[in-house]
Amino acid sequence: MNYFASRLKQLREEQNYTQQQLAEYLEISIRQYRRYEKADYEPNIITLIKIADYFEVSLDYLVGRSN
Repeated sequence: MNYFASRLKQLREEQNYTQQQLAEYLEISIRQYRRYEKADYEPNIITLIKIADYFEVSLDYLVGRSN
């Protein structure tokens, strides 16, 4: 199971953000963002930190190492 992909989607949906909004914040294409949620691709550490900061969660939570 890919914890990152499922947690990313869960966080986005809980806060009612669109994939487009997150892609713009991360300065990536919507296609690239969708690949993250589908677990086709994983972001680099800089992008992971931006996502964690955006949702105010830890990196451990984001990648499934903590609840």
